[in-house]
Amino acid sequence: MEEATNPGKTILKLKLPTDPRWVNIAEKNIREILIDHAYCEQKAATSAISLIVKYPDKSKLVDEMTALVAEEWGHFERVLDELKKRGYELGRNRPDEYVVELSKHIRKGDKRERQLMDHLLVNALIEARSCERFKLLWKNIPDEGLQKFYYELMASEAGHYVSFVKLAKEYMPAEVVDARLQELLKIEADIIKNLEHRPDRMH
Repeated sequence: MEEATNPGKTILKLKLPTDPRWVNIAEKNIREILIDHAYCEQKAATSAISLIVKYPDKSKLVDEMTALVAEEWGHFERVLDELKKRGYELGRNRPDEYVVELSKHIRKGDKRERQLMDHLLVNALIEARSCERFKLLWKNIPDEGLQKFYYELMASEAGHYVSFVKLAKEYMPAEVVDARLQELLKIEADIIKNLEHRPDRMH
């Protein structure tokens, strides 16, 4: 139960917590947050499909990413439902500066397994930060329906983070994965520190 309600302190290992100002901005801009969230779920599904296409010979990866695609698309549909309940439409897509900056640290030109490890760990960190933000929304927004919604998704994102890290260890030694994860956690914290707090962004 501790991991479900307090994932940031147990399994996520994020180096920098979200600034409380983000919650204040988010709760005043739920429409924009929901729209951005919908696209985040869509992009997560697309990212999993890209991994399948790039690494079709990795059977375990293909199996796990296939299941993940279905789950993330289900989340996308659920966010759409939350928008519709509130009389909102799916607005335009917007660039995710956080994901763009983090993805720059996927090493190019390295051996294939190391590139795969970086892809998986970057995806893990995106899931970890989403989980942390879902927890903040669950605990702070006044909308009871969205509280329940974000509690459920928080637990799901924590599971995805764990799955990506474990999958990386299927293809690279655990100590190599753990060391690279620590490097990327520091990079992720720097990105979060320097990003503007936007009212229309989940990250």
